[in-house]
Amino acid sequence: MSTESQIQLTLPDGSVREYDAGTTGLQVAESIGRGLAKAAVGIELDGEVMSLQLPITQSAAMKIFTRDSKEGLQVLRHSAAHVMADAVKRIRPKAKLWKGPPVDDPRYGFYYDIDFGDEPITVDDLPKLEELMREIIKSNVPFELRELDRPAAIKLMEEHNEDYKLATIAKIPEDQSLTFYHSGNFVDLCKGPHVPTTAKVGDGIAVLALAGAYFGDNADNKMLTRVYGHAFADKKAMAAHRKNLEEAAKRDHRRLGVDLDLFSTMGELGAGLILWHPKGGFVRHKVEEFWKNEHLKGGYDLVYSPHIAKSELWQTSGHLDFYKESMYSGIDIDGSEYLLKPMNCPFHVQMYKTKRRSYRELPFRWAELGTVYRYENQGSLHGLLRVRGFTQDDAHLFLREDQVEAEITRCLHFVVDMLRAFGFDEYEMMLSTRPDKSVGDDASWQKATEALRKALESVGLGYEMDEGGGAFYGPKIDVKIKDSIGRTWQCSTIQADFNLPERFDMTYIAKDGERTRPVMVHRALLGSLERFFGILVEHHGGAFPVWLAPVQAVILSVGERHADAVDQMSRTLKERLLRVDADTNSDKIGGKIRNHLWQEKVPMVAVVGDQEFENGTVTVRSRVGGDLGTMTVAEFGDMLEKMVANRE
Repeated sequence: MSTESQIQLTLPDGSVREYDAGTTGLQVAESIGRGLAKAAVGIELDGEVMSLQLPITQSAAMKIFTRDSKEGLQVLRHSAAHVMADAVKRIRPKAKLWKGPPVDDPRYGFYYDIDFGDEPITVDDLPKLEELMREIIKSNVPFELRELDRPAAIKLMEEHNEDYKLATIAKIPEDQSLTFYHSGNFVDLCKGPHVPTTAKVGDGIAVLALAGAYFGDNADNKMLTRVYGHAFADKKAMAAHRKNLEEAAKRDHRRLGVDLDLFSTMGELGAGLILWHPKGGFVRHKVEEFWKNEHLKGGYDLVYSPHIAKSELWQTSGHLDFYKESMYSGIDIDGSEYLLKPMNCPFHVQMYKTKRRSYRELPFRWAELGTVYRYENQGSLHGLLRVRGFTQDDAHLFLREDQVEAEITRCLHFVVDMLRAFGFDEYEMMLSTRPDKSVGDDASWQKATEALRKALESVGLGYEMDEGGGAFYGPKIDVKIKDSIGRTWQCSTIQADFNLPERFDMTYIAKDGERTRPVMVHRALLGSLERFFGILVEHHGGAFPVWLAPVQAVILSVGERHADAVDQMSRTLKERLLRVDADTNSDKIGGKIRNHLWQEKVPMVAVVGDQEFENGTVTVRSRVGGDLGTMTVAEFGDMLEKMVANRE
C-alpha cells in the first residue's frame, strides 16, 4: 500500500509502478530501461503532455513519449522553436518575439513569429541561424520551468523589451498562472512542454524558410516575419525530409499549374479566387463526372442551391453566432441583407422543409457540388489549397435515429472507395468531439459521437481522438490521405448533427404518427474540388493517369509525308471519345517525344514513320511503361479504352 509520500503510475500496458512523490518522468523512464530514458522526450499524465524533467506529485495514468513518436516530435519541435528564437536573439538582439509553436504541416515542423524592426533577416541569414542552433544544442543547457506572479512576469518581459509577450500577458486571465522556460540566458513566456536540455533536441534540425504573418493573425496589425524550421528524431530523418522537400518543390501544384496550363490566380481577379483553364477544367470535369455517377449509383439525389441567402437563414443556422468571422459582409437587396454562403447545409434543410415527410421516405441522401465563399486571411492563402471561393463536394443525409450508425458506416465505405479511385489508399482517421463553442445539449452530442465511434469500429478503421475538434453543431470524423511522397492531407469529413434539425424545427411523421426530429449527417468525400485538385496534381506530379489526363495520347509524325495519316488516325480515335491529339510539326521526333511525355506529361505517344505509314500502324511509347511496341490504330484505341475503364 502506498503512503502519502508515494504515488502510483499506471503504464499503457496496465502495469502499476510505485514511486516517491516528486519523482520526475525522466527518473521513471530510467527505472524502466536505459534505452527508454535515452529516447524519451516527454510524458503524458492523465491525458496532459508534460515536460520529462518536472516532478510528478500525484498518481496518474502515464505514457512516455520517445523522440520518434508523433507526440514526442511535437515536444522536440516546440523545444527547437525556442532554440531557434535564442539563436535569433543572438544575431538580432533587438528582435521582439511573439509566438513559436510546433505545427502540423507537411513542409515545416515549427515556426517563430518575430518583429525584426530595422534589422530585417534574409534567407542569406538562415544558414548562420541554423549553425547557431547547433551550437546552442551542443551547449546542453537545461530547459527550466519557472512560475511568476503577474507583476514579476511583466517586469521580466519589460527588461527583455518583449512588447508582444507583454500584449500576450495582458490577454491571459488573472487567475491563470504565468510560466516561463529558461535555457541559459534565454527566457520565453511558455507553458511547455520541453525536452530536459537543449542537447535532447538533437542534430535533426533545419531552418527552412521565411514568410510574413500579422501579429494576432489580424491584417490590421503589423506584419511580422515568420521563420520556419523543422526538427526530427535524428539527422537521417531530417535528410530524408529535405529530399522530400526537393521532390515536393518539383510537384508544387502552383508551378505545375502554370507549366501545364491548368489554372491561374490573382491578376485583377482578386486573391484566393481560381481561374480554371481548359486543361485543368477538363480534369475537373472528369472528377465531377465520376463523382456524380458514383453518387447516383450509391442512391444519392443531386441538388443545386443559390450562392446567397438572407441573413436570417444564417442566424437560424447558427453561422452568424459561430462562423461570422469567416463570412463576407452583407449585400443590401431590396432593403434586406443577403450573405454569400459559406456552407450548403441550410439550403438543403430548406428543401427538406418544403413538404411533410414520413418515416417511410427516410433516408434522404442529397448531394451537391456547391460553390461556397469563406474569408481567409490573405497571408494564409496558398494556391488551390487555401482559397476564398471553392466548390464543396457536399452531401446531407436526413435520417431516422435508428439509421444513423448504418448510414455513417456506409459513408465511410464510400469515402475509402472514392479516394482509392484517385490513387489514395493510405488514411488516418480522427474522431473529433464537442468544442467549447458549440450548440446543443450534452445528450445529443453524446449520441452523435457514439454513432461515429461505432461506425469506425464496425468498418475496422483505426482512429485517433481529437478532443474538442468538432464542428459547432456536431462531432465529426476527419480523414487524412497520404500522398505518393508520404505527406498527409485533410480531405473527407463526416459529421453527425442533432442540432440543425432542432434549430430549423425539422420533423417527420414517425410510425406512431408523432412528429419526430430527423438526424442530419453532413458529408464531404473530397473536401473541395480546388483543394483536392491541388493535392491530386502534387500526388501525381502533374502526370495524371490516363482516365483523368486532359490529353491521353499524341500521335507524332516523323516526316511531312506522314502528316495526313497522323491527322486521320487522331480523328478516328477522337470519334471513340478518346482524347488524342496530332503533332505534325517539323521538329525532330526525339524532341517531340521528350516534349509530350516529360514536359507536357502526356501518358502516351504513338509514332508514325515510313514503316507505320505503309502498314497503317503506330509504335507506342508510354511515359510509365516505356516501349509498348507496334499496333494498329484500333488496337491502340482498345488499349486506351481499357485503361480508362480500369482507371489505370
